[in-house]
Amino acid sequence: MAMPHLQQPDPAHPVPQNDTLPEDDRDQPLYKTRDKVYPKRVSGYFRNLKWFALITLLAIYWIVPWLRWDRGASAPDQAVLIDMDMGRAYFFFIEIWPQEVYYITGLLILAAIGLFLATSLFGRIWCGYGCPQTVWTDLFMLVERHIQGDRNARMRLDKSPWTFEKIWKIGATHLSWLVIAAATGGAFVLYFNDAPTVMVDIFTGEASLGVYVTIAFLTFSTYLLAGWAREQVCTYMCPWPRFQSAMLDDESMIVTYEGWRGEPRGPIKRKNLVRGEVPEVGHCIDCYACFNVCPTGIDIRDGLQMECIGCGLCIDACNEMMDKVGFPRDLVRFDSVQNSQLRAHGKATKIRIVRPRTIFYSVILVLVASVMAFGLLNRTTLEVNVLRDRNPIFVTLSDGDVRNGYTLKVLNKEQAEKTYILQIEGLDASDFQVIGLTPNQDGTFSLDVAPDRVGSFRVFVAANPETLSSESTPFEFSVTDPEDNVRETYDTVFAGPK
Repeated sequence: MAMPHLQQPDPAHPVPQNDTLPEDDRDQPLYKTRDKVYPKRVSGYFRNLKWFALITLLAIYWIVPWLRWDRGASAPDQAVLIDMDMGRAYFFFIEIWPQEVYYITGLLILAAIGLFLATSLFGRIWCGYGCPQTVWTDLFMLVERHIQGDRNARMRLDKSPWTFEKIWKIGATHLSWLVIAAATGGAFVLYFNDAPTVMVDIFTGEASLGVYVTIAFLTFSTYLLAGWAREQVCTYMCPWPRFQSAMLDDESMIVTYEGWRGEPRGPIKRKNLVRGEVPEVGHCIDCYACFNVCPTGIDIRDGLQMECIGCGLCIDACNEMMDKVGFPRDLVRFDSVQNSQLRAHGKATKIRIVRPRTIFYSVILVLVASVMAFGLLNRTTLEVNVLRDRNPIFVTLSDGDVRNGYTLKVLNKEQAEKTYILQIEGLDASDFQVIGLTPNQDGTFSLDVAPDRVGSFRVFVAANPETLSSESTPFEFSVTDPEDNVRETYDTVFAGPK
């Protein structure tokens, strides 16, 4: 087999090596250096919406662990609690057991589908108003702006030499951030412990190591993400911007720039406005107000970008400038791409909420919510589980009968002690006993189970081998709550000789 001919390098045209590349190209960094963003203060409709969302969400986060809910003497009275020690999750009147983790799964599915629906309708409204990264970054920037001043003052402060004024302003800012971050971590652990008790333990040094480690970790992460990383979390760390376009269509409501109206952009001098002289340019006066207020540092006039979180602050800033120069508002507006194109051609616009994409998400949302609601409303307060002994599979007694051993677990989900009646069905048993209990007159057993607990019982069943239909005879344990007329069964088998 002939070997392929390898072309030899031409001495007259050598292949360039790395050391022959221009020095400027060799020194290029692999990653773009971050340009710090200095958002400017702005007021308006969307800024007020963000303040409302921030106050509401932070109030919920910090207040909910302190709410009480009476579940009886045997259960905690904290309205929302994830009890890791007991393996329970409490949400007001709902109690979730470990084996009911599918409810948590359903809740996550609902959240995901709800996010898809909200995005298809209103763009990245979650990112702009509800995401914890946005909420805490907004709070941190509020503190920073209060101490260091607005955009220009902060830029001058960063460029200035280290003086006493700069040291105390920077120090006070970071100290305030750390206090907020510590309060964030402290509130988080309240959801996993009794809030009043663990709060006292934290300040008296009696809380567990896990509590202090959790608070320290969340303090550090909150301080890092909301104080330092900020928009980089949205741009580089969060996966949502990278597939949000799959949720959007031309009728989704997003922050848009009316280029047909704003271009060609150009500055307008105040003296021209006084004289009533308006240059023949678009309505965009190229003031960069939209850019200066953007928390991620983008220019909305460049179109929809991955970094845009849809907060609408650029709309407030632009409207303020339009009012000053006497132009109509909403050069930057919250609307669909389709409506923007219709306005460009002088046609009537419309907002269509009901469309195939939103119908699809809504149907899935309703189906999942209905299944979860049906399960919650119809779930039983009694569960039974049986483990059959594997070693030995059976024991032959002195009278020739065969005995099997079982571990019966009875789950009482109610907040009151229950007495259940145990019997076996489908097996001609010669002996049936529960260790430590005396049988009732009818051969059944009464099982007492504490409220909100699992009762474990050791059960032995014996049978004559001649009455067995096979080496594995099916039968069932039946547990009945006579008070509520609730009955649960568990199918198992009785093992015998071949």
